[in-house]
Amino acid sequence: MVRPILINGKFVNAKSNSTIDVHNPATLAPLDSVSSCGEADVNAAVSAAKQAQLAWGRTSGVERAELMHEVAHRIRAKKKDIGTLMTQETGKPLVEAIDCVKWVAESFDYYAELGRSAQGPVVAPGADHQVNFVRKEPYGVVACIAPFNFPLLLTAWKVAPAIAAGNAVVCKPPHQNPLSGLLLGEAYDVLPPGVVNIVTGAGDTGGLLLNHPDVDMIAFTGSTAVGKHIASVAGSQLKKVNLELGGIDPLIVFEDADLDVAAPGAVWARLLNAGQVCTSSKRIYVVESIAQEFIKRVVEHVKTLKVGDPTDHKIDMGPLISADAVAKLEQQVEAVVAEGGKLLVGGKRFQPHGLKGHFFEPTVISGVRHGGIATKEELFGPVVSIFIVKDANEAIEKANDSEYGLGATIYTKSLELAMRAMENIKAGSFWINDPLSDNNAAPFGGMRHSGIGRELGAEGLDAFREPKHVHLDYVQERKPDWFPYAARASRMDL
Repeated sequence: MVRPILINGKFVNAKSNSTIDVHNPATLAPLDSVSSCGEADVNAAVSAAKQAQLAWGRTSGVERAELMHEVAHRIRAKKKDIGTLMTQETGKPLVEAIDCVKWVAESFDYYAELGRSAQGPVVAPGADHQVNFVRKEPYGVVACIAPFNFPLLLTAWKVAPAIAAGNAVVCKPPHQNPLSGLLLGEAYDVLPPGVVNIVTGAGDTGGLLLNHPDVDMIAFTGSTAVGKHIASVAGSQLKKVNLELGGIDPLIVFEDADLDVAAPGAVWARLLNAGQVCTSSKRIYVVESIAQEFIKRVVEHVKTLKVGDPTDHKIDMGPLISADAVAKLEQQVEAVVAEGGKLLVGGKRFQPHGLKGHFFEPTVISGVRHGGIATKEELFGPVVSIFIVKDANEAIEKANDSEYGLGATIYTKSLELAMRAMENIKAGSFWINDPLSDNNAAPFGGMRHSGIGRELGAEGLDAFREPKHVHLDYVQERKPDWFPYAARASRMDL
């Protein structure tokens, strides 16, 4: 049995005969199969979106808001079912999965209200009996491509603002865990057919969306390498993009930090979702004078974490997404240690409680070399990399020494230090004493190689619409600036 895809308001069998098997990464048990959608399926989904968008783009903001609120209501009604399935296919602890579903619903509620109240500004006119205003109009069809680590939340951050702006969308959930995305799709049945469509598949399916002539925009979250490819192809077609890409985010623990807060905060900021978070604190810089005590507390706290089957509500951390992810992380940890890092705890794959899945021990490495592999590559797993610096100035300098700029976190009681770090570190999100907290009303996205554009906030809505300046003169009269220029020249004393 292969899960159907969503096209034009109906779940239908894909035309493609190729399939992808989905497994539980904690137990390796098979969960289900989905289609690897080909050209015929993508064409059908894009065609449905294009047809639906014509009417949806003219639908009043009030009506769109009512329907989006109903989507949010239906998501909440299935919160436990969606969250449980997400845990089974992602390895995300059930507590985190339920939180994610709640945030998904909140995204639709937020953009329902923002979309109905934000058409565009009125501009002061340049002359008498003129009116100037700006209409912000949808692009048309948006392809929404989400990653495996937050398959529903990062889909919602695209779909909700896109449809609130009047676009129609074709979603491609991650091929590693598409099942909860298809289950979420049942909540879209309140929308007009074709406004939201879902096709399944891996990179080949995404490539078909990227190159489709009727796809007007690509909204993508994933690696910087893939983001660069998307930007290149889209640029050759002058196709709009919104890209949230990789990050090797810094976290600074300044000398005055409360270590009772900073140590567990840094561990959570790094090991949330088994360290598979784009904004996790992958480079932790701690000032030398407090380094020994901070490291001691981090190691003690990491040793208390419970790793195992994420469906158990007592579990803090589940598996990585795949065997390849475990193998890559193992090689990276070996490289960090070879560069001089000191392995304090963890550092290898294991099978807790006899589980057969893709588990990696929560790991702490101190004395990590700045400029080494941990500052050049994302260690996408449960590895706490601690860099020791002599003072605040060196911490800020090294934290900012990166080609990425997604997020940054600091712990300090000093307003002066906080503001100085904020001004000197390039990051799309800057957290002071409270890592990884998002706000629907504030923009999210990266600087430098961490992305183009923003999600969330008013900026996230504007990412999915383009401005049109409307100039109206409500008195029809001949203008003195028109031809012939002889009369105008005489008035200018030429």
